[in-house]
Amino acid sequence: MATSAQIAKSLRHPKFSTRLVRRCWRCGRTRGYIRKFQLCRICFRELANRGDVPGIRKSSW
Repeated sequence: MATSAQIAKSLRHPKFSTRLVRRCWRCGRTRGYIRKFQLCRICFRELANRGDVPGIRKSSW
């Protein structure tokens, strides 16, 4: 879980575009971030398995 200072810092407009920090909107995690869904890999998997992400379902073959 991200601290409130880290979240506040990531919400500010960065001086350079490479300093932009993308965070999961659910848990605040920075690593394993999926831009299309604005989620980290862990939250994405939880929501996809529950069926809360439209157009995504678990694959099996």
